[in-house]
Amino acid sequence: MSIKYGLLALLSDADAYGYQLRSRFESATGSVWPLNIGQVYTTLARLDRDGLIEGIGTDGDGRAMYRLTNAGRTELSGWWDTPVAHADRPRDELAIKIALAITTPGVDATAILQTQRRETIRHLQDLTRVKRQSDPDDLSWRLVAESLIFAAEAEVRWLDHCEASLVRHGRTRKTKPGNTSGAADGDSVKDPQATEGTTR
Repeated sequence: MSIKYGLLALLSDADAYGYQLRSRFESATGSVWPLNIGQVYTTLARLDRDGLIEGIGTDGDGRAMYRLTNAGRTELSGWWDTPVAHADRPRDELAIKIALAITTPGVDATAILQTQRRETIRHLQDLTRVKRQSDPDDLSWRLVAESLIFAAEAEVRWLDHCEASLVRHGRTRKTKPGNTSGAADGDSVKDPQATEGTTR
C-alpha cells in the first residue's frame, strides 16, 4: 500500500510534521506496519507537488509543518468511499484503512465496513463462479481458487467482527429498526461459506 492516503487521513485531523505523522500512523495501526521516515518525507514531497497538502512554515523547533488542502480533502474522501481492490497487498490496506477510520474524527467507520463487506461478498461470489466453471481435475488451480475463497470468507467474518466491536465500544451509528446484524440494508447476513458452498 502507498502511504499516501494514510498521511492524508492523519493530516485531515491536524497539521503535523513528518515525525509526528510517522508516530501517529504507527500508533493508529498498532505499529504492525512501521514506516521508514524517508518514505514519509518522500511521500509528503509528492503530495505537496500534487497540491494535496501544503507547507505552512515551521514550528518552534524549526520542523516543516504541513496541512491538507481542499484538493487533498477531496482525494481522501474518494478513498474513504472506495472499497479496497482485491489485488496484491504488500501491506494490508484494508486493516490500515479501518484503523485510521476509527481514529479519524468525522469518519463513519461503520459505513466503510458495510461498503467493504458488500464488495468482499461480490468478490467471493465471482471467485465461486469461476471455480465452478473450471476443470474439476485441475488440482493446482482448484487449490489457488480455494485459497482466494477462504481469504474472502475470512475477510467477511473479520469485517463482521470489526462492526460488532464498534457496537460494543459505542463507536458506531445506530442501525435501522430490525437491522441487528450491523449489515447495510439489503446485505445478506448469512455465512458466505454456507451460502455459496464454496469448498464442497
